Amino acid sequence: MRKVSRTIWISVLLFCCISVSAAAEHKPRARDLGVPFDGNPGPLNAITDVKGVEVGHTTLISGEGALKVGVGPVRTGVTAILPRGKNSRDAVFAGYFSLNGNGEMTGTHWVEDSGFLDGPVMITNTHSVGVVRDAVIRWKVKRGDADAEGYWWSLPVVAETWDGDLNDINGFHVTAEDAIHALDSAQGGPVEEGNVGGGTGMICNEFKGGIGTSSRTLSTKEGGYTVGVLVQCNYGEREQLRIAGINVGREIPAPKIWEEDTGSIIVVVATDAPLIPTQLKRIARRVTLGLGRDGSYSGNGSGDLFIAFSTANPGAIGPKGLHPITMMPNDELNPLFLATVQATEEAVVNAMVAAETMTGINNHKVIALPHDQLRAILKKYNRLVR
Repeated sequence: MRKVSRTIWISVLLFCCISVSAAAEHKPRARDLGVPFDGNPGPLNAITDVKGVEVGHTTLISGEGALKVGVGPVRTGVTAILPRGKNSRDAVFAGYFSLNGNGEMTGTHWVEDSGFLDGPVMITNTHSVGVVRDAVIRWKVKRGDADAEGYWWSLPVVAETWDGDLNDINGFHVTAEDAIHALDSAQGGPVEEGNVGGGTGMICNEFKGGIGTSSRTLSTKEGGYTVGVLVQCNYGEREQLRIAGINVGREIPAPKIWEEDTGSIIVVVATDAPLIPTQLKRIARRVTLGLGRDGSYSGNGSGDLFIAFSTANPGAIGPKGLHPITMMPNDELNPLFLATVQATEEAVVNAMVAAETMTGINNHKVIALPHDQLRAILKKYNRLVR
């Protein structure tokens, strides 16, 4: 029998009386442990600090013991990010960047050419990209309207990372209904992190990984804009893991998971700053510097794919007439670049802090980043906030 996560199960039984956001509020985050970060986070310290952005998850966890393809154990899911919320048909300006291409993010050829992201960004496991992509089209068609340009075709953006170390990935357990549930349940507010959605079966720096998010707000002098980041992290070597500038990975003994940088990371950057596609591509490139702060060197086997969008300039995709738009001058982008670096660095650590130890296929166990040891190491190097 398929079993969804506690949050989704409760929301179904109680007709959404208990929300995903309520669950998110009770998980510790990196700052709760005293990890220091630069910059000023938004009220939620999440991608949903950018007004209009909604996030939804479907989490699938069932079975234990030996792998039986098609049966389980199942440790997977889907995450949906909707730039203007699920009730909007208005596309956003966007830019895409591939740091290392050993991965997949569909629909990005048209993002590159058109400069627009029309619809959600979905994240799942490597072998479920197709079913999730088709489900997005089905979801859009069922809603009954063409897009803002009058077209009925769709090129959804669906990204992936590999969860086959914990999940029966060749059992194809993610269904169209799971993807649609993630879309329909998407909402603003706190974002659940760790072993949820597409991040359920992921590993990061040889500890348990998953979904993480963070945000930064600029000063009034800098425009008062917000930058939000959401990651699905599934990459990295423990030996390289750095938190708050300290190589904590080398000081935490734990079983080896792999011998080299393996896996991938998907990063979604949202902002309300008025940026055009070429500028958003520049924002997406700055994700690399945030990952570098955490110790990533983007190994050969890692798919490191990033997309950035702006919720400014509503109506810019309209099919007729001239469209006046607002854009920032390039000389004023530095605070947004820095905010992207800072929020990316923190989002990865938030994912690892929120993630919990998980045992998956063939009793393969991946431990969570131990909070007490992390605090002790940061204290040792005078990097603990409290």
